[in-house]
Amino acid sequence: MSAETTVFTGTGRRKTATARIRITEGTGKLIANGRTFDDYFSHENFAKQAYIPLLTVDMKDKIDVTANVAGGGVAGQAGAVAHGIARALQKLNPELRAALKKAGHLMRDPREKERKKPGQPGARKRFQFSKR
Repeated sequence: MSAETTVFTGTGRRKTATARIRITEGTGKLIANGRTFDDYFSHENFAKQAYIPLLTVDMKDKIDVTANVAGGGVAGQAGAVAHGIARALQKLNPELRAALKKAGHLMRDPREKERKKPGQPGARKRFQFSKR
């Protein structure tokens, strides 16, 4: 049998997206829903945004990341993956917390879509006023 590897988990959220992250020591494989990050995220900027916490602590080639992502769109999912990776890295090594916190990776982005109000076409937009 192979030697047991320690798995650290983290949950990341952004908008309506949720990412369940598992990190293990490895060679830098990044997998989201069974596909590589570059394959899964439609644009390279989203893929880079997803693994930016690894670059912050210089561990991109030392850690394997497996992510299960659901909900939201591409940008929300990339943000959720980044948040989950940061939380898992903090569990892996508590000394990384200061660097991750300073870079803002541990804070959940609180911005959500505002609900549509009754009698209006959108959350803030009003129907056009007609004087006559």
